[in-house]
Amino acid sequence: MKNIRWNTLLFVAVLWMSSCNTDSNSSSTTKIGSSGALRSLFDRYYEGRLKFFPFESTTAGETRYNDLFPNSNTIEFRNNLKSFYTLYLDSLSNFKTENIDDNDKIALEVLKYDVEMNLKGFDFPDHLMPLNQFWGMHLNMGQYGSGTSAQPFKTVKDYDNWMKRVEGYIVWTDSAIANMREGIKHGYVLPRKLIEKVIPQYESTIADDAEKSLFYEPIKNLPSTFSESDKARFAASYAQMIYEKINPAHARMAKFLKEEYLNAGRMSSGIGAMKGGKERYAYLASLWTTTQLSPDQIYETGVKEVARIKSEMEKTMNSVGFKGSLKDFFEFMKTDKQFMPFTAPKQVTDSFYSILKKIEPNLNKMFSSKPKCAFEVRQTEAFRAASASAEYNEGSPDGKRPGIFYVPILDAKTYNTTSGFESLFLHEAIPGHHYQCMMQRENESLPKFQRFNWYGAYGEGWALYCESLGKELGLYTDPYQYMGALGDEMHRAIRLVVDVAIHTKGMTREEAVKFMTDNEAISESGAIAEIERYMAIPGQAVSYKIGALKIRELRSKYEKELGSKFSIANFHAKLLESGCLPLDVLERKMNNWASSIQ
Repeated sequence: MKNIRWNTLLFVAVLWMSSCNTDSNSSSTTKIGSSGALRSLFDRYYEGRLKFFPFESTTAGETRYNDLFPNSNTIEFRNNLKSFYTLYLDSLSNFKTENIDDNDKIALEVLKYDVEMNLKGFDFPDHLMPLNQFWGMHLNMGQYGSGTSAQPFKTVKDYDNWMKRVEGYIVWTDSAIANMREGIKHGYVLPRKLIEKVIPQYESTIADDAEKSLFYEPIKNLPSTFSESDKARFAASYAQMIYEKINPAHARMAKFLKEEYLNAGRMSSGIGAMKGGKERYAYLASLWTTTQLSPDQIYETGVKEVARIKSEMEKTMNSVGFKGSLKDFFEFMKTDKQFMPFTAPKQVTDSFYSILKKIEPNLNKMFSSKPKCAFEVRQTEAFRAASASAEYNEGSPDGKRPGIFYVPILDAKTYNTTSGFESLFLHEAIPGHHYQCMMQRENESLPKFQRFNWYGAYGEGWALYCESLGKELGLYTDPYQYMGALGDEMHRAIRLVVDVAIHTKGMTREEAVKFMTDNEAISESGAIAEIERYMAIPGQAVSYKIGALKIRELRSKYEKELGSKFSIANFHAKLLESGCLPLDVLERKMNNWASSIQ
């Protein structure tokens, strides 16, 4: 996720030596308890990491590294990044936690957890599988380069920065091919079914006419303040960039995928079939849940949750007088035209805005603070809509870029409102990801590394917990919308079962699809897309339910312990104030809060 404007090895080596010099000086003088010294270390860690991952810098609204694209595919990059994390882990041992304030103590715990988990990740050769149909630089570059995402296109320097970044992307793409060839030799490859999905993603971005390329979109929106000579220069340069750099690089990758990689793709669905795969999955499950739960414990939790939610679904089905099995009811909800009222994409996005208007009075009661950042609903761009889920892209902390809820709408006429319409908004938009992400990013009292970090169990767990607030917020009055919410909850419970089973128990793609369609109102094509997502990013999908269960457990515990002293607004404020936390750190923090009230 970076740019090769300079030789990558030199760039990373200089960065690493600079970090070593700075931190060795500080650590040699202290067995420290000073919050000031600790904050200085936090700042250096954040700055150093941005140079390794400048796309994160761009997303955070920081402009200094918008031209960079270091090549993360190289062994040298991995070795120097490992040294970077090791350096900070060693530095943290110099601080005595009893001498620092509570907020910095939490930040210290978070940073220690972060570097330790990143270091464990180097045990696995993930650089040999650098992309898939769900996550990859080819998708990120499409978003950033379209001019509608985090990469700014407002100044002459912005337009020059992007061309420099593309230079790094071309190098990254060719080295990704080299790494994937190495992966073939070691049997470390994507499943064949996933490779089939990646090929058209590359082919669809090869434009015979540069002006029809999504990478030409910034030229169509050149600022009027640019001189005529700059406008002409960029129009010519961006066309040349498309014809001579992006098109050939994507053609090389598509050719490699079709002629070499596809034939080498594995037939197994899960990583457990690869050497060290089960160990890698155990690590990923721990990484994503921020717990020490074993895959088997996660699986058993899923089995119990599926049974519980299924019982609630049956009660709801009976309440509307439907005659037939639960699976029959799923089919009715998927296919009946009354649940597909739209004819145009704008009607879909407008309906989401209407949900916001409906919940605002109760939001004010349940949340004592809200983000300042603006919020928008947008249709997902066509080039990635077929493989995309609904998602939230955070805004910039300065408010210049809004938080965006992206909705893939392939055909508005078949967009189904019972597939968790209201609950989807609560999760991806408000009060889910928008409140959590932007309140975290806007909180300048947090160290920067903490303002911009992310843990799936907390972030996705919070968003799933927000789905459970529907009735309190005035939603789910329609039993079909409540059924949709139960469907969303079931979907996350099913993930605990199928994600673990695919990667550790030999469950096939087809068996997982059947389990999903048997237990929720999802089309076969929708289930295939979901299961293939879990195949591509093992462990990520289990974070949602594990995190939500922990947040709900804490709320129930404090409601019981505190009685009339419990305030839901205060609970939410305390839960959100420190941003994303590993779940054990969160629980310690919240227990201390509850103890201070009693």
